[in-house]
Amino acid sequence: MASRLRTWSAFGDIKRRPSEYEIVTHAMHYSMRKGREAPFEASPVAPMNMWMSTYRDESPVTADDWEGFRDPDQYTYREYCARQDEKEVVVRELCSEFHDRGHDKELNPAWVNTLRQVFTPARYPLHGMQLMAAYVGQVAPSSYITNAACFEAADYVRAVCVIAYRTRELQIAHPKVGFVDGERETWQSEKLWQPVRKCIEEALVAYDWSESFAALNLVFRPTIETVFYKTFSEIASKNGDELTSLLLANLSDDNERSARWSAALCRYAIDKNGKNADALAHWVTKWTPAADAAAKSIADMLATHPEVKADAKKAVAAAKGARNKMLENSGLAGVKK
Repeated sequence: MASRLRTWSAFGDIKRRPSEYEIVTHAMHYSMRKGREAPFEASPVAPMNMWMSTYRDESPVTADDWEGFRDPDQYTYREYCARQDEKEVVVRELCSEFHDRGHDKELNPAWVNTLRQVFTPARYPLHGMQLMAAYVGQVAPSSYITNAACFEAADYVRAVCVIAYRTRELQIAHPKVGFVDGERETWQSEKLWQPVRKCIEEALVAYDWSESFAALNLVFRPTIETVFYKTFSEIASKNGDELTSLLLANLSDDNERSARWSAALCRYAIDKNGKNADALAHWVTKWTPAADAAAKSIADMLATHPEVKADAKKAVAAAKGARNKMLENSGLAGVKK
């Protein structure tokens, strides 16, 4: 007589009660079910099946069991919302306190122009990166990866919202500078923004899930965002804008969590299949020049517009150092540049 299945039989013989994180995350992708003829219950040549088969199932990054991956932070939706709510309370209190001080009206003209040229247009590239994170979540081969990527996409939504709110505050304080109405034109036409735009827009059509993941999480985030969040935060403080400095530091904390799960996923993939190291290294090598050009452009803007200027070479070196550290933590130290 066959033994009765246990409550948590989907996990196999693990001899323990799964965590809350595992219970609400494990094996949620119906399109990854065993014995399937196609990802979805439609013709194998239906567009949605062709897409998932091509860009997920036939990806050069493969593993026999993606369900074994775990996000080091083991976030559930409930935990994610609670943590981010705490950060948003800080954002609201900061904005309220500095508004009451009349902070924005006291900023020097050169710094106001820097915010108009560099800070407020950043909601466009950050939205592009949010789309990349959401795509990774949609096409990833495991719900453990999907959840982490979707939380990352939500991080970008938060960043865009914070910058949008700050943009409106700056418009109220400086109504003739072009805040709110002028950023799209800056993003599309300003010379120093174009390497960033090219980088993001070309990556949005990297459809293989592992390429999109590697481009965003292994290359773009540590390279571009080191300049935007860390260098910009430092220069904001030196130019008397403590509010922008503190807001960028608040947003930068999300990057550290993303780096942890991204590095863990790479190590898991390489442990499962040594050939994955070569595939991931290929994607990193492909997207590194574009990321370097984007980081240099942002650094050059911060070295041009403010009264107290950034050291562009130092900022670019810090960005490359952050990427090299990310690659080393991911088991890809051999492709450091």
